[in-house]
Amino acid sequence: MLKNDLLIRAAKGLEVERAPVWLMRQAGRILPEYKATRARAKNFIDFVKTPELACEVSIQPVDILGVDAAIIFSDILVIPEAMGLPYQMIEAKGPWFENTIKSKADVDKLKIADAGDLDYVIKALQLTKKELNNRVPLIGFAGAPWTLFAYMIEGSGSKTFSKAKQFLYTQPETAHLLLEKITQSTINYLKGQVAAGADILQLFDSWAGVLSPDMYYEFSLNYISKICDALSPLVPVTVFAKDAHYATEKISQTSCSSIGLDWTINPQSARSQAGNKTLQGNADPCLLYASEEKIIRETNQMLKAFGKNKYICNLGHGLYPDLDKEKVKFFVDLVKNYKWNS
Repeated sequence: MLKNDLLIRAAKGLEVERAPVWLMRQAGRILPEYKATRARAKNFIDFVKTPELACEVSIQPVDILGVDAAIIFSDILVIPEAMGLPYQMIEAKGPWFENTIKSKADVDKLKIADAGDLDYVIKALQLTKKELNNRVPLIGFAGAPWTLFAYMIEGSGSKTFSKAKQFLYTQPETAHLLLEKITQSTINYLKGQVAAGADILQLFDSWAGVLSPDMYYEFSLNYISKICDALSPLVPVTVFAKDAHYATEKISQTSCSSIGLDWTINPQSARSQAGNKTLQGNADPCLLYASEEKIIRETNQMLKAFGKNKYICNLGHGLYPDLDKEKVKFFVDLVKNYKWNS
């Protein structure tokens, strides 16, 4: 039994005493403790693949920042690797794939991964769940199929993902084959995460915003919906589609429990489009560079606009590495101490 189950109740639309708060990329470079743990690994991928280190940094934000949930420390690109497309993490540049997908023959070579192919994440989840001792929920996650597809075609990050989009336009049948393989792999992986102790899941569609609405519905939301249908009977699922606020209403028609929002949509618009779903977000991470007075003013305005129930407080994207840890904790404490009108 969870001692603090605010996040789970909020995701399910149940009444809460206050809104829960956690932060995307909360286990990260804003914490000196994270940097010290990171220094014990040879490189980033070794870090991700060492369950004891992943556990340690997953729990640090709960102890240091006081957030209402831990999120397992991992990377979205573990799925392509498990399918047979390994990646590297280049310092100061980001992910890089030596081999990319160019044709149906390349797709045919990929396997549909299962949880056993990602045993290091499963072990990290089991260890983290045990060490948390039910203090707060443990969030599991995966990248949404389109976002993983984009990396697998492009080979790295991109401002436009034009190669990936070209693939959608010129090889749509093959694109669907690859997206289906990614989807089935992700379902297997997330079911493994739930079995290992994840209390709630989040799908990160980081590159949703580079697609037009029609392309997004066909090549992304279609597959997100399949994942939600497979996992929602087990635990609540949050869908976060960055820069795709046009899709909020369509996302609300999936079986997800909650919808993550970036800062480009206001709470009132989101509420009007999201039906009965819980909303998560959506402070601009750059707000945390501001003065405490500015943080108080804008955060209070956001909390009032969303309301106490069916709401999970978060940022509209992940924490930036040069943010001041004390400003981040100030934001968390501000949310936890906000005086909600009954």
